[in-house]
Amino acid sequence: MPMVVGGSAGITWPDNTNLPASSVTAALSPDLTNTANVMTINKAIFDGTNGLTANGQVYTSAPPYSATYLAIAGGGGGGYNSGGGGGAGGYLTSTISLAPSTVYTITIGAGGSASTGGGQGGNGSNSSINALVVATGGGLGGSFGSFNDNGVAGGSGGGGSGSGTGNGGAATQGFAGAAGTAGAAGGGGGSSQAGTIGGGGGIGGAGGNGTSSSITGSAVTRAGGGGGGSNGGSYSTAGTGGAGQGGFTGAVAGTAATANRGSGGGGGGQGGGSGGNGSSGVIILSIPTNRYTGTTTGSPTVTTDGANTILTFNSSGTYTG
Repeated sequence: MPMVVGGSAGITWPDNTNLPASSVTAALSPDLTNTANVMTINKAIFDGTNGLTANGQVYTSAPPYSATYLAIAGGGGGGYNSGGGGGAGGYLTSTISLAPSTVYTITIGAGGSASTGGGQGGNGSNSSINALVVATGGGLGGSFGSFNDNGVAGGSGGGGSGSGTGNGGAATQGFAGAAGTAGAAGGGGGSSQAGTIGGGGGIGGAGGNGTSSSITGSAVTRAGGGGGGSNGGSYSTAGTGGAGQGGFTGAVAGTAATANRGSGGGGGGQGGGSGGNGSSGVIILSIPTNRYTGTTTGSPTVTTDGANTILTFNSSGTYTG
């Protein structure tokens, strides 16, 4: 399909050929991403003073384009011994402007390690797109009678141990973890809901629920909070989105969160149960297929959904706009 410059009175050139060496002003469609009006210019020659002008801006290459992203950080680890549930990794989704030929570094945050009798675990790590988008790692759950009883702040906050308090989530990224009561730990915060206070029957509090996204074309729920550890006889409830369940009395361990969901690990049960590991995060880009360059590193999964190409980064890499 030819490219048209100069509006209805313009001149056409075949695709993939040079524009004339003389100064060219192009009155292009107001929608610079509309494939019916704007085709890829592989190479353009200008006279050194004027570029390709559209809507009052001068471009010497293709203009920027918009993509939708979902960025989720790593989830926090669960606490030890009636330990609090780990908080979900920070959850961010919006649009981003991508500039042609610019390299965008995609960093996927690791899940936080669980607390055990041998040591305190950790928060989840941040996920990012350059410095433009930064999702904050989820908070670690508190551990009863050792280390820190209180949950740690993060993308979503970790729950408190059976005698500790929860902590808050980052603004616009997640919710707070809950406090423990009477040896039953609080649930970690999720991306759409705070954790639940531990209590009834000695069962740890439920983790906060995650958030569903259809950015890939199918609905998937991610970034749930881990359940709090119990001093009762059954697992606590994990937040939706692949979070870990809290363990129970008799030193039963909390369970780990599902990989690449950015969810928190479950807290360990009363009597010395270890927590569960939080899960690694993910970054997904939905790019108009007519602007997708195909230049990536890190082996993202590439799919399509309608007019968009979907890049799912389960490990760190790059995309070149």
